Amino acid sequence: MIHRNETPAAVYIHIPFCTNKCHYCDFNSYVLKGQPVMDYLDALEREMEQTVQLVPPQQIETIFVGGGTPTVLLPDQMESFLQRVRTYFPNQSAELEFSMEANPGTTDKEKLQAMKEGGVNRISFGVQSFDNALLEGIGRIHNTDDVYRSIENARSVGFTNMSIDLMFGLPNQTVTVMNDTLDKALALGLKHYSIYGLKVEEHTLFHSLYQKNQLPLPDEDEEVEMFLLIMKRLKQAGYEQYEISNFAKQGYESRHNSMYWLNRSYYGLGAGAHGYMYGKRHVNIKGVQPYIDSTLNGLPLLEQYEISEQDAMEDFMMVGLRMLCGVKRSDFSKQFGKELEDVFGDQLVRLTERKLLEPTEDGYRLSEHGLLLGNEVFGEFVSLIVD
Repeated sequence: MIHRNETPAAVYIHIPFCTNKCHYCDFNSYVLKGQPVMDYLDALEREMEQTVQLVPPQQIETIFVGGGTPTVLLPDQMESFLQRVRTYFPNQSAELEFSMEANPGTTDKEKLQAMKEGGVNRISFGVQSFDNALLEGIGRIHNTDDVYRSIENARSVGFTNMSIDLMFGLPNQTVTVMNDTLDKALALGLKHYSIYGLKVEEHTLFHSLYQKNQLPLPDEDEEVEMFLLIMKRLKQAGYEQYEISNFAKQGYESRHNSMYWLNRSYYGLGAGAHGYMYGKRHVNIKGVQPYIDSTLNGLPLLEQYEISEQDAMEDFMMVGLRMLCGVKRSDFSKQFGKELEDVFGDQLVRLTERKLLEPTEDGYRLSEHGLLLGNEVFGEFVSLIVD
């Protein structure tokens, strides 16, 4: 089973600090004020050092720094952080994709320069909407002027590979408002757009409002209409939808996220980070200080568990079918030494008959109808066997 023994070629690093907490966010993030940032970077370095001793890296193809908001680091902190990444992952592919998430308004030229010099070559801005009232309503601290300024700054220091995240299904959002946001987003002519539907997650302000019936969400039909509009507009503008929520100009697909969708191994570093190596998944300790303290005595693991072959095969289907090219028999047999139909024949027949999946030359992909009902499709591959 090739991928279960594969040394990761992808690195995920988590910077958990934010300027403020958005109303919908359930990520492992903490408001920056008063946080021990340099202590955290030192702890990250200890984790990197211990990790690469255990699993020495070969050539690294993708690095992704997420959060939180990594761009809340000051320019000198950013420089120090990126220097450490280069020290522990020195063998980088000539085609390395090095992405960092950024919030509009936290990226002045000096910081962007530090990012560029430190090896970052792709930026993903969390824009969410081009409607200022909506932005305020979801707890974002930036406005559309910040978006334009941040992208202009990034271009001026030489960044050409940029993406923005947008959201649909937000409180008080209408199809008209969504269309206007798409006009403004597409006018920027970026290489990549990620567009996600809102999920109301537990332990968020939105969840408590939702429970009190105080969250004016669009109805289901309107949400579907927004998604159909998004797909249509991006296709017309020459972007390929290569994954349910992701659209790119040819050659600019997120190679790092594709590692997840192909069920490949990756290093996961930082507070609350997830990693997947040699058939084992791990989750790190989440709190900032507990994470820092635990790196003094070994790896900061919260839990680590072996993925059974059955779970790995199910994961392969659930993440692989998110990509519009679908899953391939050849990849499946290479990873598991088994035939796709022998393992999931019943589900594949059922979903094909229901017109949610369609056969391809070497496997299966979501149909147009299946795209709208992705979770229903993925649910078919979750085994309900209780040990």
